[in-house]
Amino acid sequence: MNLHFNQSLAKNYKSPSQIIRVLSENWVANQSYCPNCNNAPLAEFTNGKPVADFYCAHCSEEYELKSKKAKLSNIINDGAYDIMIERINSDNNPNFFFLTYSQALSVNNFLIIPKQFFKPDMIIKRKPLSVTAKRAGWVGCNIDLRKVPESGKVFLVKNQQVIPRENVTEQFQKTLFLRTQSITSRGWTLDVLQCIDRLDTNFSLNQVYAFADLLKITHPENNHIKDKIRQQLQVLRDRGIIEFIGRGQYRKLY
Repeated sequence: MNLHFNQSLAKNYKSPSQIIRVLSENWVANQSYCPNCNNAPLAEFTNGKPVADFYCAHCSEEYELKSKKAKLSNIINDGAYDIMIERINSDNNPNFFFLTYSQALSVNNFLIIPKQFFKPDMIIKRKPLSVTAKRAGWVGCNIDLRKVPESGKVFLVKNQQVIPRENVTEQFQKTLFLRTQSITSRGWTLDVLQCIDRLDTNFSLNQVYAFADLLKITHPENNHIKDKIRQQLQVLRDRGIIEFIGRGQYRKLY
């Protein structure tokens, strides 16, 4: 995988945003692959496709690309709020590629957040554009990556190091079970995963119970929080995300 952008493609562009769009999309089209089935290359959607940029002709996974110079921030600017919410709540919401690049126009980090990790509360509505704006009243959104568990951040390139394809595909496929869950059930699983992220590799049931009050705020309709925690730990254990090692003790496997 060549981490350098093909800068010759930008010679006819003056806008920095256009230059990066052309260079980053070309890089993904030529250097990337489908994390789900390992097929390459990815195909590009025609311009104007809502939310998605690429798709896999083999398994039909769809991908939206977001690129940024330097470090990947927790809040990512995105497009129209209503369209994003509609796609997240549908069966064909896209996976998201996030790419960061250096001053020298080479890839620093390239990761995918699979679509099953997206929840409506990750999408932050921005203020409507002013009446004097060209698109007056248009409402955009931001994506809050702080709500994504670590197991939902699948790196293809990390700190300029290319991750082996088999590792990428294994991590991507390990959480596909989330797609079969309802939005409510998936929300519970992701929320418990985020709690586990804040603990050491080896942790106890009581340590997860300590997040009960926080989970109650997120799920006020549930009066059996600890029961739900145990249920989700069993789900994560059965799916190989964590391991039960006895006497209320667990170990992360990611």
